[in-house]
Amino acid sequence: MNPESDRPARPAEPSSATLSWLKRLIAHQTVSLTSNLALIKDVQAFLEGLGYRCVTVFDETHGKANLYATIGPDLPGGIILSGHSDVVPVEGQNWTTGPFDADIRGGRLYGRGACDMKGFLACLLAKAESFAGAPLRVPVHLAFTYDEEVGCLGVPSLVEAINALPHKPAMCIVGEPTNMQVITQHKGKYSARAHFTGRAGHSSLPGEGVNAVEFAAEFVVFLRRLGQKFRTDGPHDDDFTPNHTTFHSGVIQGGTQLNIIPQNCFVDFEFRNLPNHDRDELKSLVFQYLDTILIPQMREIYPDVGVEIEVVSDMPGLATGDDAQITKLVMELTGANTTGKVSFGTEAGVFSAMGDIPTVVCGPGNIEQAHKPDEYIELDQLARCEVFLDKLTAVLGR
Repeated sequence: MNPESDRPARPAEPSSATLSWLKRLIAHQTVSLTSNLALIKDVQAFLEGLGYRCVTVFDETHGKANLYATIGPDLPGGIILSGHSDVVPVEGQNWTTGPFDADIRGGRLYGRGACDMKGFLACLLAKAESFAGAPLRVPVHLAFTYDEEVGCLGVPSLVEAINALPHKPAMCIVGEPTNMQVITQHKGKYSARAHFTGRAGHSSLPGEGVNAVEFAAEFVVFLRRLGQKFRTDGPHDDDFTPNHTTFHSGVIQGGTQLNIIPQNCFVDFEFRNLPNHDRDELKSLVFQYLDTILIPQMREIYPDVGVEIEVVSDMPGLATGDDAQITKLVMELTGANTTGKVSFGTEAGVFSAMGDIPTVVCGPGNIEQAHKPDEYIELDQLARCEVFLDKLTAVLGR
């Protein structure tokens, strides 16, 4: 009997380079809707020092940017390795240590964005020199985006810029936390704010006004019934949880005080569709109800009222086939025998739909740790991602 062989294997540990980069990235407080330029400039300077060819795509304010960095031959094809640089806020959360001061304890690294998804970005940057030194047959493209957490607002402009380049990538991996499992399908998401404009008046004379809160409430009930319909009638896909398209009303705000007929009300709502459920059809159900039923009812009382829809995000789903080249490649590199599907959305759907770039999701960490106080990533997950990237480098250099 060998006591050494009976001991459980120690979890693998990531390189000091990955840990150093992850601490550095977490220190950049890139909360969504604030500037990420300090992080982008930091990363760009490092990559250009290694010989990467960088393209920066700014937002309209020039306060935020996507970065697209390429190494290897100037040829068509190659692979994009992509992740978002922004993180969710920490206000109101009870953290054991400072959320932007990375802390390692118990085989985990804690910090805002450690899991979602600066862990993957740190692995890319730690391996950037290996990519640069490898005899690559095709290019490797590193993509760093902004405002993913508020509806994938940054990545469309990056994909448009990629589409305008002389050479198009052949495939893409988005490194959202999947425990290094290969995800080929995820739901799409449409979120919007409905602004109901009524007519104010004294509450003792309800027939003289148009109650925006009441009509907004009818809209919320309609959305709830749509959700019930798809839960019951489908379409269904049991590989998703839940297994159907969902509708959800998250915020409703309206009125000023009880004795005033409310003139304004806002409803924030969304649907999350199965990737093969027609998104245009789902949108038309919402707009048809407003245009043919609810708004005419409001205008029976007073003509100068109505509903305006402000789209917050419109993220396509992902439906990459198991027979796609990117799927086979990532399964080979991870040793996976199966692929998976998830209900949360990612930028993968945008690369696939807007760029016609076959894409899968695969990255270190567990999505259950995302957005929480004391967010963390297991060090073993970072080590597994490093091994994956080493294998990818070897394949691309064959």
